[in-house]
Amino acid sequence: MAEITASMVKELRERTDAPMMDCKKALTEAGGDMQKGEEILRVRFGNKAAKSAGRVAAEGVVAISISADGKSAAMVEVNCETDFVAKNDDFLALTSALADMVLNQNPADVAALSALPYGGKTVEETRTELVGKIGENMSIRRFVRLDGQGKFASYIHGKKIGVLVDIAGDEALAKDIAMHIAASKPKSLDASGVSQDLIDTERRVAIEKAKEAGKPEAMLEKIADGTVQKFLKEVTLLSQPFVKDDKQTIEQVLKSKGSQCHGFSMFIVGEGIEKKVTDFAAEVAAASKV
Repeated sequence: MAEITASMVKELRERTDAPMMDCKKALTEAGGDMQKGEEILRVRFGNKAAKSAGRVAAEGVVAISISADGKSAAMVEVNCETDFVAKNDDFLALTSALADMVLNQNPADVAALSALPYGGKTVEETRTELVGKIGENMSIRRFVRLDGQGKFASYIHGKKIGVLVDIAGDEALAKDIAMHIAASKPKSLDASGVSQDLIDTERRVAIEKAKEAGKPEAMLEKIADGTVQKFLKEVTLLSQPFVKDDKQTIEQVLKSKGSQCHGFSMFIVGEGIEKKVTDFAAEVAAASKV
């Protein structure tokens, strides 16, 4: 009987995402034949697309599409499991096409986008086929479609951070501000867009720190007010120092160029997704003991 090594078990697990013990049993049944072992597991657990659906997809890319007149724009985030697949040509082509679909067809949500026709199939059928071909889960996470008051400028950093900014006025400045947003990651345009929960948290932390520092009770609220104001300047776009000239705020730069920012949207790939960390070495060790 062929020897079933830990590396063989690991390889079959990576091919199929089946549990380590099942991979070892399949290889034993297949006499060490990797392809036959994979077939056994596919019969037992279904194809790769079905197995991949439960895996965390926290890598991926952002794609942007802007109308010819600059008045409308769309941005989409599509996730996958590894950065390697995020560079796959088919994956990138689908993501780019999705951004165009959002811009031109304005679907209501991800389900509606998934139901749209694409290449003779639906988007969802294309996605499922691509999952089966590549062997990795991928999902359309979110998208936004915007109609502007000015014109949209965009910036994508390494396909991982996407920014759309709506600015009336200097178009060269608009591009610079889109890059600034990607670098400085403001939470909103101005203080009115910052959630009250965030403000309340900053206030509570400031008061507790002041108490620990032995500040008088009568000063606590004043200290908290100052901390909150500092926080708002740091996280609102118009109050942030411009990355290309930190002597001026974004608001001051806009005014000097006779321009106005009406809003922005930013996607950061995988933001808020908890990535699963798998200890393959431990799994291989456990399987090898059986």
